[in-house]
Amino acid sequence: QVQLVESGGGLAQAGGSLSLSCAASGSFFRLNSMAWYRQPPGNERELVARVTRGGDTSYADSVKGRFTISRDNAKNTAYLEMNSLKPEDTCVYYCKAVITDWNMRMSDYWGPGTQVSISS
Repeated sequence: QVQLVESGGGLAQAGGSLSLSCAASGSFFRLNSMAWYRQPPGNERELVARVTRGGDTSYADSVKGRFTISRDNAKNTAYLEMNSLKPEDTCVYYCKAVITDWNMRMSDYWGPGTQVSISS
Protein backbone atom coordinates (compact mmCIF):
# COMPACT_ATOMS: atom_id res chain seq x y z
CA GLN A 1 0.00 0.00 0.00
CA VAL A 2 1.35 3.38 -0.99
CA GLN A 3 1.73 6.00 1.71
CA LEU A 4 2.99 9.55 1.73
CA VAL A 5 4.67 10.65 4.92
CA GLU A 6 5.16 14.36 5.43
CA SER A 7 7.54 15.96 7.89
CA GLY A 8 8.67 19.44 8.73
CA GLY A 9 6.47 22.44 9.11
CA GLY A 10 5.65 24.00 12.45
CA LEU A 11 5.92 27.58 13.64
CA ALA A 12 8.17 30.33 12.28
CA GLN A 13 8.34 34.09 12.35
CA ALA A 14 7.65 36.25 9.34
CA GLY A 15 10.75 36.45 7.22
CA GLY A 16 11.96 33.11 8.44
CA SER A 17 12.31 29.73 6.79
CA LEU A 18 10.85 26.26 7.08
CA SER A 19 11.35 23.03 5.19
CA LEU A 20 8.91 20.27 4.37
CA SER A 21 9.59 16.80 3.10
CA CYS A 22 7.35 14.11 1.68
CA ALA A 23 8.45 10.51 1.34
CA ALA A 24 6.54 7.93 -0.68
CA SER A 25 6.64 4.38 0.62
CA GLY A 26 5.20 1.09 -0.53
CA SER A 27 5.44 -0.92 -3.72
CA PHE A 28 4.79 0.77 -7.03
CA PHE A 29 6.11 0.90 -10.58
CA ARG A 30 6.96 4.59 -10.78
CA LEU A 31 6.68 7.79 -8.85
CA ASN A 32 5.72 10.49 -11.32
CA SER A 33 5.14 14.12 -10.45
CA MET A 34 5.08 15.32 -6.85
CA ALA A 35 3.55 18.50 -5.61
CA TRP A 36 2.71 20.55 -2.56
CA TYR A 37 -0.72 22.05 -2.05
CA ARG A 38 -2.13 24.16 0.74
CA GLN A 39 -5.62 24.88 1.93
CA PRO A 40 -6.30 28.21 3.61
CA PRO A 41 -9.23 28.15 6.05
CA GLY A 42 -12.50 28.43 4.19
CA ASN A 43 -10.87 28.10 0.81
CA GLU A 44 -10.16 25.38 -1.68
CA ARG A 45 -6.90 23.51 -1.80
CA GLU A 46 -4.44 25.31 -4.05
CA LEU A 47 -1.28 24.23 -5.82
CA VAL A 48 1.89 25.66 -4.31
CA ALA A 49 4.63 23.94 -6.29
CA ARG A 50 5.10 20.92 -8.51
CA VAL A 51 8.10 18.94 -9.68
CA THR A 52 8.12 16.35 -12.43
CA ARG A 53 10.12 13.16 -12.29
CA GLY A 54 12.64 14.84 -14.56
CA GLY A 55 12.99 17.80 -12.24
CA ASP A 56 10.96 20.44 -14.05
CA THR A 57 9.31 22.76 -11.55
CA SER A 58 6.40 25.16 -11.46
CA TYR A 59 5.13 27.49 -8.75
CA ALA A 60 2.12 29.50 -7.74
CA ASP A 61 2.69 33.19 -8.33
CA SER A 62 2.32 33.85 -4.61
CA VAL A 63 5.41 31.78 -3.74
CA LYS A 64 7.68 32.33 -6.74
CA GLY A 65 11.12 33.44 -5.66
CA ARG A 66 10.47 32.38 -2.06
CA PHE A 67 9.76 28.64 -2.20
CA THR A 68 11.83 25.94 -3.87
CA ILE A 69 10.61 22.45 -4.62
CA SER A 70 13.02 19.61 -5.29
CA ARG A 71 13.09 15.84 -5.20
CA ASP A 72 15.38 12.89 -4.71
CA ASN A 73 14.21 10.05 -6.92
CA ALA A 74 16.48 7.55 -5.16
CA LYS A 75 14.69 8.31 -1.91
CA ASN A 76 11.21 8.79 -3.41
CA THR A 77 11.12 12.08 -1.56
CA ALA A 78 10.11 15.62 -2.42
CA TYR A 79 11.13 18.70 -0.51
CA LEU A 80 9.77 22.22 -0.16
CA GLU A 81 12.14 24.89 1.06
CA MET A 82 10.16 27.94 2.18
CA ASN A 83 11.96 31.24 2.68
CA SER A 84 10.84 34.80 3.38
CA LEU A 85 7.73 33.41 4.97
CA LYS A 86 4.68 35.60 5.40
CA PRO A 87 1.72 35.31 7.78
CA GLU A 88 -0.48 34.55 4.77
CA ASP A 89 1.57 31.38 4.20
CA THR A 90 -0.08 29.96 7.30
CA CYS A 91 -1.90 26.85 6.12
CA VAL A 92 -2.06 23.11 6.22
CA TYR A 93 0.30 21.89 3.50
CA TYR A 94 -0.42 18.65 1.66
CA CYS A 95 1.87 16.52 -0.45
CA LYS A 96 0.49 14.90 -3.57
CA ALA A 97 2.15 12.23 -5.68
CA VAL A 98 1.10 10.74 -8.98
CA ILE A 99 2.03 7.08 -8.89
CA THR A 100 1.93 4.34 -11.49
CA ASP A 101 1.13 0.97 -9.95
CA TRP A 102 2.18 -2.47 -11.19
CA ASN A 103 -0.95 -2.64 -13.34
CA MET A 104 0.24 0.55 -15.10
CA ARG A 105 -2.56 2.62 -13.63
CA MET A 106 -1.82 6.17 -12.56
CA SER A 107 -3.42 7.47 -9.37
CA ASP A 108 -3.13 10.46 -7.10
CA TYR A 109 -2.02 9.93 -3.52
CA TRP A 110 -2.20 12.51 -0.76
CA GLY A 111 -0.36 12.92 2.49
CA PRO A 112 -2.25 13.69 5.71
CA GLY A 113 -1.09 17.31 5.78
CA THR A 114 1.27 19.28 7.98
CA GLN A 115 0.56 22.63 9.64
CA VAL A 116 2.68 25.67 8.86
CA SER A 117 2.07 28.71 11.05
CA ILE A 118 3.79 32.04 10.53
CA SER A 119 3.66 34.74 13.17
CA SER A 120 3.98 38.41 12.34
